[in-house]
Amino acid sequence: MKKETGLYIHIPFCRQKCLYCDFPSFPGKEDYFPEYTQAVCKELEQKAEMLRGWRIKSVFVGGGTPTMLSADQLESILQTVFRCYDVDTEAEITTEANPGTLDLELCKRLKQMGFNRLSMGVQAWQDALLERLGRIHTRQQFVRNFANAREAGFDNINVDLMFALPEQTLGEWEETLHAITALQPEHISAYSLILEEGTPLYDLYENGVYHEMDEELDRAMYRTAVRILEEEGYHQYEISNFAKERKESRHNKLYWQDAWYPGFGLGAHSFWEGRRYHNSRDLEKYLRQMREGNARAEDVEILSKQDQMAEFMFMGLRLTEGIAQTRFAERFGREMDQVYGAQIQKLRQAGLLEETGGFLRLTERGVDVSNQVFLEFLPDTVSS
Repeated sequence: MKKETGLYIHIPFCRQKCLYCDFPSFPGKEDYFPEYTQAVCKELEQKAEMLRGWRIKSVFVGGGTPTMLSADQLESILQTVFRCYDVDTEAEITTEANPGTLDLELCKRLKQMGFNRLSMGVQAWQDALLERLGRIHTRQQFVRNFANAREAGFDNINVDLMFALPEQTLGEWEETLHAITALQPEHISAYSLILEEGTPLYDLYENGVYHEMDEELDRAMYRTAVRILEEEGYHQYEISNFAKERKESRHNKLYWQDAWYPGFGLGAHSFWEGRRYHNSRDLEKYLRQMREGNARAEDVEILSKQDQMAEFMFMGLRLTEGIAQTRFAERFGREMDQVYGAQIQKLRQAGLLEETGGFLRLTERGVDVSNQVFLEFLPDTVSS
């Protein structure tokens, strides 16, 4: 049986950079679209040999806003994937597509060229909140774009939402959840806002324009999301992700199950054969490297076995089903209790972990303090 993985392809262009975004993405770079498309196709071709013998179970085109590219440019990239890689006939093939960029004709083209899943960054239902985040769209534009995607035949759509936004109330968050679930997307991701240093929104908080949300209100918003989404028929399968039956994100589960994966394009991260690295985040540098030969890995980190075991633990514990103890043994040749027995016992006694049917998972209380739980598995806290 062939080993399976997924491809991540980064498109670093957007119409307007959101105030909270620290991803490598740029507005006003339309002149670079043709050369960037060629560079990504070349990188896909060059790295195909690395994945010989692997079956591709998912392709995720992220950004930025991939749908800033023309339909022909996106199709060129996707056709290169199909030509160079063994893509499973049932593979999940996703593109991110921010509202405001999806007319009906583009939706139809995306479906025809092979995309079978859309991920739409909506974030909030209220236009005032969208404006505070620097989003390019209104609520009405999202609703129209969502309808375009449905008319084009997309039956697997994710909607990204954020809570703990500037001056957001619990009532506004509840309104957002009810409005989005009324549209019945197949998948919803709900994340708490993270303030990244160096972003305009971070500076607004630093200068006192906004104030960080009270932790109790943040947790109340999270628990409200879990409750409402469960009531609306969404299964929570990861701390921040909810899906209708059989609509869990296959691509994201690769990350949470700590699988190897390659990334392509500007700044794209890869985890391959025990090494973590990324492509250059400098657009001119990445394009120059591709003109001269190939993209060179930066910030290469070779993970020790202890590092890999730790990542396996705190990535896998994000899943609500938890970690299969047999899978840990298959991956590392040691029983989980042999390595982490003391930590697991301590966290179980504190009511933060539980074991059910051969799986180790977070309790409801453990989810609320998950970062503290994960720290227990870092190599410097574990005696080998």
